[in-house]
Amino acid sequence: MGSKQIAQETFDDAVQENITEFEMDPEEAVREAVQQFESQGVDLSNIVKAVRQPASENGQKQKHEILLTLDSLGRAVADSDLAEMAEQLVVFSDQCKEQLAFRYLAGQNGAYSVVFSACQLASGERDLMLKAFYTLSAILDGQPDLLDSAGQDLLLQTLKEYREDAEMTLAGIRCIRHACLKHEQNRQDFVKGGVLPLLTGAIVQHGASADVVRMASSALRIMTFDDDIRVPFGHAHDHAKMIVLENDGLRVLIEAAKAFTDNFSVLSELCATLSRLSVRNEFCQEIVDLGGLNFMVALLADCIDHPDVVKQVLSAIRAVAGNDDVKDAIVNAGGTDLIVLAVSHHLANPQICEQGCAALCMLALRKPENCNVIMEGGGALAALQAMKAHPREVAVQKQACMLIRNLVSRSRDFSQPILEMGAENLITEARATHRDCDDVAKAALRDLGCKVELRELWTGQKGSLAQ
Repeated sequence: MGSKQIAQETFDDAVQENITEFEMDPEEAVREAVQQFESQGVDLSNIVKAVRQPASENGQKQKHEILLTLDSLGRAVADSDLAEMAEQLVVFSDQCKEQLAFRYLAGQNGAYSVVFSACQLASGERDLMLKAFYTLSAILDGQPDLLDSAGQDLLLQTLKEYREDAEMTLAGIRCIRHACLKHEQNRQDFVKGGVLPLLTGAIVQHGASADVVRMASSALRIMTFDDDIRVPFGHAHDHAKMIVLENDGLRVLIEAAKAFTDNFSVLSELCATLSRLSVRNEFCQEIVDLGGLNFMVALLADCIDHPDVVKQVLSAIRAVAGNDDVKDAIVNAGGTDLIVLAVSHHLANPQICEQGCAALCMLALRKPENCNVIMEGGGALAALQAMKAHPREVAVQKQACMLIRNLVSRSRDFSQPILEMGAENLITEARATHRDCDDVAKAALRDLGCKVELRELWTGQKGSLAQ
């Protein structure tokens, strides 16, 4: 994808030129314009790749379809025509959901203020409010910057007033989720505004609704993200602690899982959120004490054929294994065999290979007795098979190297069996291919007893030689 940007108007003018100057038909004109700009390294992800309608009789330039709909919606809002507004909200929402380019173009032309006004005008009319909030979530998807403080207040107030209404709760949380993804300031503002107890409360209040539980859990997880590149330091860790300590988040999530034993989609989301909350030793232990580990292990066994769920469960097990006591609990629950089985079963999936190797790596760290179990269960062989299957995936190579190193660092008797599996060549190849693997690969080779070439780099500082 290119890094250069152009305005919608520039693209539209190029399309029009292809039609008028080169007599291309509309579809060909669009294709030619796309090819022309992409060949110049232009990013067209936010550009509507369609032809505007011909110029009108009064000479005004016609607009793209989504802007025509936005105009209709704006007129309905201005006239307080609720019936027309309801119809236009549905049409506009559907168009926004088609692609980001439509949402972006609408957002650049005042869509947020129109939709926000529609939300205010719909106040008290439940069905109309639902349509308005679904439209708000559609326009915010991928465009969190559009939300302002008035919008934040409206969303928080709606969640409070309609806390017993599952559909309204779902619509409000969906908006908050879109507004907080990749937007640190919105996250902080919502947390300060009291969104965390509203989210955990929604899970408790609507524990039988798969959609609400999944959406609220996802929103909680996003509050722990650090994904806004514009902000050097976020509050991800603080938010995770607030969810656990002030809102009983771990218990809420684990209790919610009991109602969805056969719903892998919900359980996967709950696991993903639990992994984001495992930021302290005592939190990891609390997950075990509340029965969270048993549910994860059982889920891994039951959903072994569902890669998306397997990936999330492995990530959660990896996270809680940061606690040394929990490591033992995982091993005693048969977790190692299931992790090895998951990696072997999904050897073609790099993400599962990465998470599986990482989970075994955590279980082996500082635990020689666990290393025995991992070796006996085929963990080292599974890791090396993953390396062989994904030579270009740096994350897989790195986690596998770290696992091998942890297995042999305190149990040198494993070195020879692992070398006989072909470890040296695979690790050497990873080191040569991926710069990020150099340190961990070198450490693994050293602890395996292999000869490691030392490369000294002069840094310009006395006594500072980097190998």
